[in-house]
Amino acid sequence: MARLITVTDPADPRLADYVRLRDVNLRKSLEAEHGLFMAEGEKVIRRAVATGYPVRSVLTARRWVEPLSDVFGDAPVYVADDDVVEAVTGFAVHRGALASMERLPLPSVAGVLAGDLPGQGTGGRGEVPRRILVLEDLVDHGNVGAIFRCAAALGIDAVILSPRCADPLYRRSVKVSMGAVFAIPYARMGDWRDGLAEVRAAGFTLLALTPDQSAVPLHKVPRGERAALLLGTEGDGLSSRWLREADHPVCIPMSAGAMELGVDSLNVVAATAIACHELMRD
Repeated sequence: MARLITVTDPADPRLADYVRLRDVNLRKSLEAEHGLFMAEGEKVIRRAVATGYPVRSVLTARRWVEPLSDVFGDAPVYVADDDVVEAVTGFAVHRGALASMERLPLPSVAGVLAGDLPGQGTGGRGEVPRRILVLEDLVDHGNVGAIFRCAAALGIDAVILSPRCADPLYRRSVKVSMGAVFAIPYARMGDWRDGLAEVRAAGFTLLALTPDQSAVPLHKVPRGERAALLLGTEGDGLSSRWLREADHPVCIPMSAGAMELGVDSLNVVAATAIACHELMRD
């Protein structure tokens, strides 16, 4: 049975997990220190619980207690009026409930590439991946969440992050992904400089997506049994080092009309969706 606890004071220390959710620097520090992340809304909370993340506590309005009562377990459920919730979090929570979830240890890159994911909470399928994404230095949490959503929708097997990539479990990433960050196994490289060597050693063909229209169109490149699509930041794209290390630079062909209008590339999320669809065609 859930433990319902009515709170009326925004400064109640029991609500420390939920303080100032829009303060990125504070949240990065707090969440790393306490090993937690935020799940917002019924659908996302259910997906997090279904993939094995333990619930630390819940903050919700009373009207959401009954719809979510089956997922609370024995975690404390702090029930508060909307104005109290807003005072704590720093914004109006329209999705009904917030859950503080306990993080689980991430697997190693080698473990993800081998499909060896014991105990992982990120949807570990136990299958050896054939098609993966490798993200280099994407620091926008919304873009990372959207890319995970594309990957989950289009059948990508796993995602590897460079050391400086944004946290997929940051609240905005989770929210934008609609919980897809729980469906895709992922790992973070410990070393950017030599990180691609481990992916290549696992038998992956490295395909570097670039807006450069002199690159080979993605649909014309042989991918082999295992292929890794490398994606860079929306502004600068992939680093010169990763472009050099790739087996093939590849592009999404732009129409002549688009080029005449000065539209020479897509944003990273749109490009990812198109590229993932093409990558999964064989």
